[in-house]
Amino acid sequence: MSPNSWMKYAVGVAQRAPQSGLRVGVALVSENDELICSAFEGEARGASWYRTLRRKVQELGAFSAHRLYLTINTMSVAGSFELTELLKEVRIDRVYIGLPDPALTSYLDDDPVTAQGHVHRFPDDLQRDILEQNRDSYAATVQNIECNPHYSTHRISEAVSTRLKSSGFELSRTDVNANRGRAALASLICQRYGIEYEEADRAVNDALSEAFDAKYGTYDYAYDARAANVRWTDDFKSVYERSSTRSLSTVNILNVGVGAGYEAAALFSNCPQATFVDIAESGLTNIRKRIPSARTVVCSAEDLSILPENKFDLYVSLRTYNSSFFDTSAAASEAHRVLKPGAVIIVSVANGFLYTQRGCVVPGLIIPGTDFVDIYRGMDTANLIGGELDRIGFKNIRVFPTNTEIYLSAVIA
Repeated sequence: MSPNSWMKYAVGVAQRAPQSGLRVGVALVSENDELICSAFEGEARGASWYRTLRRKVQELGAFSAHRLYLTINTMSVAGSFELTELLKEVRIDRVYIGLPDPALTSYLDDDPVTAQGHVHRFPDDLQRDILEQNRDSYAATVQNIECNPHYSTHRISEAVSTRLKSSGFELSRTDVNANRGRAALASLICQRYGIEYEEADRAVNDALSEAFDAKYGTYDYAYDARAANVRWTDDFKSVYERSSTRSLSTVNILNVGVGAGYEAAALFSNCPQATFVDIAESGLTNIRKRIPSARTVVCSAEDLSILPENKFDLYVSLRTYNSSFFDTSAAASEAHRVLKPGAVIIVSVANGFLYTQRGCVVPGLIIPGTDFVDIYRGMDTANLIGGELDRIGFKNIRVFPTNTEIYLSAVIA
């Protein structure tokens, strides 16, 4: 079977677990793609999946395996990861994980997902299935985005769906979540309504523009994780200084995806050679008020054709590459095109939500189509972006995690 089929198998194993607690499933697979053994939480009365699987492994004498599929990276009562204990006893080539334990609220040094290089993730649709199996367990945690009113009430997917419906294209939330790329969503509209791609693409672009304008055009930073890190501008400047010796005020800057304009004003008010780009107009209007000399351009990060090649010394895009319906490959290609040889790119991935009642940051990113923040998703996204930058031809790719976001920097050779 394919890895995806085995992941679905593990989710099915978890379905057999008692409904009263955390429902976890695991499958251990050989090099011949055969099931060695499986286990689920509560399979043996009062025993965890780990204890049950460990007993089966010992009985079979199977102390090596090709792949392991685990729906939830659980922690024991003592606070250690059960997968970590298993990996001490069984050699496993590749590990696939669905979700973090709902009790996990911060990064821990011994977490096998972040510490091991051979750990991979289940796709979004299966992560949603695992959440559905364990709805009550996850809903009661700080990873539930209801703890941040802005993010629980302003959902891009819902806004896009509503805007498309008003244009005559009625798509369900499931349709939207299953086609989260702009091109994929436009193609779905073409197939369903029999219209030309250009018309569908315009409808999707307009829907995205209005959705992001509504969410970020009047964005209140009181709900932002940066409210808990007033020195976030120093984080950015530190990343830039590790990538270039030139002063920001002397370089030709392209800032893509400016949102409400707060970041641009805080970072680039004293930079005379700065161009600001966004798909929505409100943030650009804010920038023109704060920086009268600023050049602003309404377009998407994925299509900067209005801008010339080899024009800029620095490309900056903060928290845009993890946006809903974003095409990382197209955006990175456009960044490469508009930058000069030797130029620097800095992008960041949001990696935390402000728990407004407690004033603390909950690390992670929202799993599309859910109300849950996945603590691993920020680094997963950063690694995917880094892979795209490398594929397109950027060099010296480096990652700089902070307590509110993860920065990536690279240069054009």
